[in-house]
Amino acid sequence: MAKNSSAGSRKPWWIIGLLIILFSMGSSAAMYFMMDNRDDPAPESAQTAVEDSRAPAPIFVDINPFTVNLQSRHYDQRLLYVGLSLRVGNETTRELIEEHMPQVRSRLLMLLSSQQAEELTSPEGKQQLSAEILALFDQPLTDPQPSLMVNDVLYTEFIVQ
Repeated sequence: MAKNSSAGSRKPWWIIGLLIILFSMGSSAAMYFMMDNRDDPAPESAQTAVEDSRAPAPIFVDINPFTVNLQSRHYDQRLLYVGLSLRVGNETTRELIEEHMPQVRSRLLMLLSSQQAEELTSPEGKQQLSAEILALFDQPLTDPQPSLMVNDVLYTEFIVQ
């Protein structure tokens, strides 16, 4: 009789453990199916919000590289080989700069040839030169000219020798 009482007391714990395991597996499966939305396409409003939040594509105007003589404190022959790209704000500015490219290149040539070689080798000198190049576009290229939106000067090639 002692054997029967000990066998009967183990049976409910075994059933309770099995029920706990089955309940946890069932809840895990239910959560998986509720959270799984790979088959459902995203709502159209969410897709258009993502597309609208993208920044507009930047517009660049490339200026072919050229070489200029630089000023030097030691009266040495110093050269600057530079290639530029201008980031502009709209198509009108890009078209106007491309139409007047010889005039833009001439202004850049005059500005660059007046620079000191020692100053251009530092990062601060390059930033100062960028600011001076941006200031060149404050002067009109034509007589009735719309406002130019030149946002940044990017150096694609820059060698001081």
